[in-house]
Amino acid sequence: MRSGFATLVGRPNVGKSTLLNCILGRKVSITSTVAQTTRTQVRGVLTRPAAQVVFVDTPGIHKPRTLLGERLNDTATGALGGVDVTVLVLDATAPVGKGDRFVAGLVPRGSICVVNKTDAAPRAAVLQQLQAAAELIDASDYFPVSARTGDGVGSLVEGIVDRMPDGPQLYPDDMVTDVPEAFWVAELVREQLLAVTREEVPHSIACRVTEWEWPRIRCEILVERESQKGIVIGAGGSVLKEVGMAVRAQLPPGAYLELFVKVDRDWQSRPKALERLGY
Repeated sequence: MRSGFATLVGRPNVGKSTLLNCILGRKVSITSTVAQTTRTQVRGVLTRPAAQVVFVDTPGIHKPRTLLGERLNDTATGALGGVDVTVLVLDATAPVGKGDRFVAGLVPRGSICVVNKTDAAPRAAVLQQLQAAAELIDASDYFPVSARTGDGVGSLVEGIVDRMPDGPQLYPDDMVTDVPEAFWVAELVREQLLAVTREEVPHSIACRVTEWEWPRIRCEILVERESQKGIVIGAGGSVLKEVGMAVRAQLPPGAYLELFVKVDRDWQSRPKALERLGY
């Protein structure tokens, strides 16, 4: 048996969460076009007859503007230690920049480098990005992939599995993630809010489940200003209704989801508020 941990790192919006979901064949990490969608370490477990890989999805490493941003960076860099494989993810559709170089400087030599979003870039651009990646990081392997279509992901997984050390199975066969159910529901609510809100509101949203008595679930949505509260609720509650329907569609039948919006002024910059939210 082979077993171990593989951490996915990179700038925001390079597709780490989409890649993890593609590898596992199911959704275990929320996705969005909004930067810093992932705010915690999310573990996904790939189990095979002779191997088990625990993948760790991390927040995108960026230049922080708030205390929350600093905490997210700490969460991401903290996932680099004590793992068997580090996977640096780059975006095939964007030139390598200062952010990529900064992240590359954090990963150990001999890591794996992935150039993602090949479905959205011409072949010449992908080849150019692979060349840039080779100059950026001294990796052991380079994989062009499309997390959206799955192209190249199989070869990447084989490369990661081959690098796992001998070891016992770490999680049960049927366990795909260790994310608690309540946390997962709160993340689904936030994912839908990211899809329908605008401007700076997405970064000011936090969600947490405050009551869980199945099938009744109460989820609290936090915003930083009164003006944002109205945007999140929507005219006549239209936004909350749309979000609630989309989330319930992803839950077991019979789930009753209550959504409430609360103003927690400047929570992104207050240590106690961040700790209460688990950041």
